[in-house]
Amino acid sequence: MRRPNWVPEGTDLDKPNAARVYDYYLGGSHNFEVDREMARKAIELWPELPQIMRSNRAFLRRAVQFAAERGISRFLDIGSGIPTFGAVHEIARAIRPEARVVYVDRDPVAVAHSRLLLEDDPDSSVVQADVRDVEDLMSRPEVAGLLAAGEPVAVLLVAVMHFVQDAEDPWKLIAVIRDALPPGSALVLSHASLEGRPDQAEDHQRLYRMTPTPLTMRTHEQITAMFEGFELVEPGVVYLPQWRPDQPEAVGEHPERMTGVAGVGLRP
Repeated sequence: MRRPNWVPEGTDLDKPNAARVYDYYLGGSHNFEVDREMARKAIELWPELPQIMRSNRAFLRRAVQFAAERGISRFLDIGSGIPTFGAVHEIARAIRPEARVVYVDRDPVAVAHSRLLLEDDPDSSVVQADVRDVEDLMSRPEVAGLLAAGEPVAVLLVAVMHFVQDAEDPWKLIAVIRDALPPGSALVLSHASLEGRPDQAEDHQRLYRMTPTPLTMRTHEQITAMFEGFELVEPGVVYLPQWRPDQPEAVGEHPERMTGVAGVGLRP
């Protein structure tokens, strides 16, 4: 197929990619037919998937607004994907015009597109790195520079850690990030949960094994443990629509059908 100008050389266009599939769920245009085909298969198994992804994106928006309203103006978005709707810098700067954002992703397509999008933005930067090599990630000049001032930083791990396998110890990776954060910093995290739709969990995980980023859904207890060393903000770790909704009636009768859980913790 013809390679679009936003795709770097060497990108495999024949295998579905989690970042591009997510872009498709959100209604974006930075995806290929192989990604759309996988997404359609996933939706056949689980028709609510696009709604779940949008609910996750809505949580990100509310959490970034919460952090900015607390005075945080530095954001580290790890696993940022392809910023289709409501990128972090746009949300944050509506409240904190001085906000600085470092976007991090391992996927070359997501990184290439983000760099094109942000090439004229001196207060945003993009790093290609992998959270699984957390020491390398935290040593990158852009990330180190964000932390150097000693000001609070909001770290976003939104729909990311379920792509880290148990053997790679996601809890330890988050602890390394936590220990580098100044007091008053925030951890914003969402994660696919086993409890929400246990009838769908295995089929969905099997589908993601087709990609370079297999999915590990976890229990509420396992996900809550990722906030060790942080003070959880009310209402704690809850289903996506339940975290500080704009309108209580928007939660609906069955928030568990969104299956992902989310929370925000503050570094003492």
